[in-house]
Amino acid sequence: MVATLPDLLRLLVVPVFAWAALRDVRTRRLPNRIWPPLYAFGALLLVWEAASMWPFAGVAGRLFLVQAAISLLFVAPLGYAFWYLGAFGGADAKALIALALLFPTFPEYAVAGAELPLVETQIGVFSLTVLTNAVLLGLAYPLGLAGLNLLRGELSANTFLARPVATESLPDRHGRLFEDDAGETRSGLDLDALRMYLRWRGLTLADLRADPDRLRDPESVGETFDPTDGGTHVGPRTDGGTAAQPEGEAAQPNSGPAAFDDPWAAERFLAEIDRGAYGTDVETLRGGLAVVAKKESVLVSPGMPFVVPMAVGLVVSLTFGDALFALLGVVGLV
Repeated sequence: MVATLPDLLRLLVVPVFAWAALRDVRTRRLPNRIWPPLYAFGALLLVWEAASMWPFAGVAGRLFLVQAAISLLFVAPLGYAFWYLGAFGGADAKALIALALLFPTFPEYAVAGAELPLVETQIGVFSLTVLTNAVLLGLAYPLGLAGLNLLRGELSANTFLARPVATESLPDRHGRLFEDDAGETRSGLDLDALRMYLRWRGLTLADLRADPDRLRDPESVGETFDPTDGGTHVGPRTDGGTAAQPEGEAAQPNSGPAAFDDPWAAERFLAEIDRGAYGTDVETLRGGLAVVAKKESVLVSPGMPFVVPMAVGLVVSLTFGDALFALLGVVGLV
């Protein structure tokens, strides 16, 4: 392999992004401590290359300045903008900012007589190529989800967004319910918020499903516990043990949510926790609890953290290059 030393050093971040993608899939959590070293490493490489280009004479020097400016002043702020608009999670935004610092220009590698990446763009901003490749890969995810649903004979308005799963499997899953007690919805209960609620009450999901009529009564809430952040990697499935029915007390017949001032103690839960529950409001929480309490299978949108297609997009970009540019070239648009 033949490449400049900065470009060779950039390859060190590939396993970091691969690890981040795997961890994000398993836990939907990435530690903030991984980003500052990547920022510092990217800034160091950028200064190194800028010093080698000084005083930026000729076409190559000016092109480097333009590419670095686009990466730092356009691509990096996109990460923040997408996070601010709710299209990105915090880790996704930080990952894109890291890529903008690490890969402002196209790296070049000579491998077995081939020069990689194979397809470069005219503008030559590599972080933008990683982003467009990641978007294309991200678009493939709902198509794959729809394919799985169609193979199972599941067809609905949410075929591309959600799939049915066993309710008992929810403690180990990430995503959002795509139904509530009124039917299918795209603003259902976040599964992390569900875990927060169960941990606050000291319940498991099995407890809730075994005796929903009694547990719907807000008076059934006894001692409460730390809700954590709802992650699957945080502590046991329930914090504080299983809430047991007092001896000699029979479960009351289901008289419906209207029989209580605060069904499921949803208002109390949201008022007592010292932070939000992923945008959950009272009605969303009640609707989600009603569904998971009575149904054996529920619609869940598993979602896909954007760090995953970014990590795969980075590998594709380093080897094949810009997939969108290649596609546009095939149809004669570039």
